[in-house]
Amino acid sequence: MVHYPFKRLQADLAKLIASLPPESKLPSEPELARNLGVSRATLREAMRSFEYQGLIRRRQGVGTFVVSKVPVIESGLEILESIETLAQRINLPVRMGELSIEEVQADEESAKALEVKPGMPLTRVARVIYTDNRPIAYLIDLLPVDILSTDDLQAGFTGSVLDLLMQRGKVELSQSRTEINAIGAVSDIARLMQVQRDDVLLYFVAYLYDDKGRSVDYSFSYFLPGYFRFHVVRRVG
Repeated sequence: MVHYPFKRLQADLAKLIASLPPESKLPSEPELARNLGVSRATLREAMRSFEYQGLIRRRQGVGTFVVSKVPVIESGLEILESIETLAQRINLPVRMGELSIEEVQADEESAKALEVKPGMPLTRVARVIYTDNRPIAYLIDLLPVDILSTDDLQAGFTGSVLDLLMQRGKVELSQSRTEINAIGAVSDIARLMQVQRDDVLLYFVAYLYDDKGRSVDYSFSYFLPGYFRFHVVRRVG
């Protein structure tokens, strides 16, 4: 196998991707690696940056496809807003895909996060958010049933628990604390997000509080890099 500088590899891949129309399927990884004279691991590392930019998408067991460049959903982290609100601001159509609503019992972790006793009933809402037929986020919320019940979600729910809570006005929301990480996609998440296992996703764990300091929502959000750009504005000193 010949030595292939990584930057040259990325440049050749960029040229290939730019030459193909949207929805075109790239050659298989073994074929592409063989043609370029690199290992599959090196090729996968180079292609990952193009996936983060939203230029290609890899579907488990299907292949890698060129996609149209979509507007990036950009947001500061100082204000909590839903994906729907952020997307509407840049005229990007989003929709809710796979939806799961169920009542579950609080385990030790969720009970601690929501300040309830283990075994207390919680409403669990999990859904995939799409744009242009592409999954870009997977969101999971856990809430006490007195804050939001499964019946509250039976009609008119479009995907944002935050927007629903604000519209209903049952609780006065005060602030949110969010932990931000980058993680590798496990099998179930990879399938829902249509990425390869271990591909990197942005991962938010958030706690939403009412005006009395009660934790009313414990959520987990997985975002596809390339479709989101988050920033923080901080004062000096």
